[in-house]
Amino acid sequence: MSTPQEPSFRESVDIMFNRAVALMDLPPGLEEKIRVCNATYTVRFGVRLRGQIQTFTGYRSVHSEHMEPVKGGIRFALGVNQDEVEALAALMTYKCALVEAPFGGSKGGLHIDPREYDDHEMELITRRFAYELIKRDMINPAQNVPAPDMGTGEREMAWIADQYKRMNTTDINGVACVTGKPTNAGGIQGRTEATGRGVQYALREFFRDAEGVKKAGMSGTLDGKTVVVQGLGNVGYHAAKFLAAEDGCKIVGIIERDGALTDPRGLDVDAVRNWIAGHGGVAGYADGTFVEDGSTVLEEECDILIPAALEGVIHMGNAAQVKAPLIIEAANGPVTAGADSILRDKGTVIIPDMYANAGGVTVSYFEWVKNLSHIRFGRMQRRQEEARHQLVVDELERLSRHLGDAWSMTPDFKQKYLRGADELELVRSGLDDTMRAAYQSMASVWHDRDDVDDLRTAAYLVSIGKVADSYRAKGL
Repeated sequence: MSTPQEPSFRESVDIMFNRAVALMDLPPGLEEKIRVCNATYTVRFGVRLRGQIQTFTGYRSVHSEHMEPVKGGIRFALGVNQDEVEALAALMTYKCALVEAPFGGSKGGLHIDPREYDDHEMELITRRFAYELIKRDMINPAQNVPAPDMGTGEREMAWIADQYKRMNTTDINGVACVTGKPTNAGGIQGRTEATGRGVQYALREFFRDAEGVKKAGMSGTLDGKTVVVQGLGNVGYHAAKFLAAEDGCKIVGIIERDGALTDPRGLDVDAVRNWIAGHGGVAGYADGTFVEDGSTVLEEECDILIPAALEGVIHMGNAAQVKAPLIIEAANGPVTAGADSILRDKGTVIIPDMYANAGGVTVSYFEWVKNLSHIRFGRMQRRQEEARHQLVVDELERLSRHLGDAWSMTPDFKQKYLRGADELELVRSGLDDTMRAAYQSMASVWHDRDDVDDLRTAAYLVSIGKVADSYRAKGL
């Protein structure tokens, strides 16, 4: 008996797109226009390193220009290929539409293992890749705005922004050509934590949805829920840290490259992160039990499973053994289309990647707006807010004196109330609002339509509907 073929990531996205459009009434031409990738640019360039010229292959794919600029990360990894980049660009289109960030979808990648090169070499390679894309307007604040992804971060974004400024010396908005920059180079507070913070807000909103919680066979709030996180990179680390510190979750499993750690009492996320930074993996960490085959921990008993690193970690081979009633996809495409149908049949609720990890692009949108407005959030209104609050506090203090022992202000009320919101608080507020509104738009489709039995299909229905409306408004 032949085993069923596991669909590729690209095929998974297509399968899920098809499942959604089958439930929609779109003209075939418009459906095809939304499905296909508009353009993929492949670049091969040489960089002189270690006494010889090395050639690298990179991609920038534009899926949909129903809104411009288009937006999407640049990843540096050995797994980068045209299929993956095009699938990720399509996901970006739907993700931006779902969270109402006014961008089309794009994605970029460079086929490289960053760990094989030192900092100076990485700068040369990144700048050359950026140069090839910039001169073709594949990086431009009005047309195509990249961000960090797997294998890239603030450092690479700062290099790209500087390269753009060197090539476009009179573009006053040049710093808006990428997002995810360091705060001292035009970045925004809260961008580094944004995707992990978005995962936390997504879970909070899910647990406010009594009907959704019931469908997952769960009850109560996030407090006390057990969590397994796969991948303690930027996203997994922040999601786990915030859920443990602020929502009372217990991180009972952490899966990394070289194995996994488990502890039913809960692991200290910061301590594990520091250990990985010093030792390159989780092996040898003193607290908790080390499991050599980390992938088996995906099948451990827990309330919430957070795959936060790679594509396709939950597949047809292990989906039936996954016990978590709730999976939230912090990575892109961690559940294959084949695994998705196995899990849906089991009644597992999956909060889909398109929504769950949209915190990054949401805060990237805020950074882009900040760069275009040339002023940090809160700078104009913060002190005025504090002055207005001071009036209320002065009146309450007068009342307190008048009433004597009969009434007084709560001790820390004055301090909390008087503080005007700074940029970080405003960013978190905007992200929270975005994640709430996007969840509600998906959940209403999930709960109200008999032909929609999962959140992923609901997310595709909402986002494809918005993209279709954009094209119609353009007259296409």
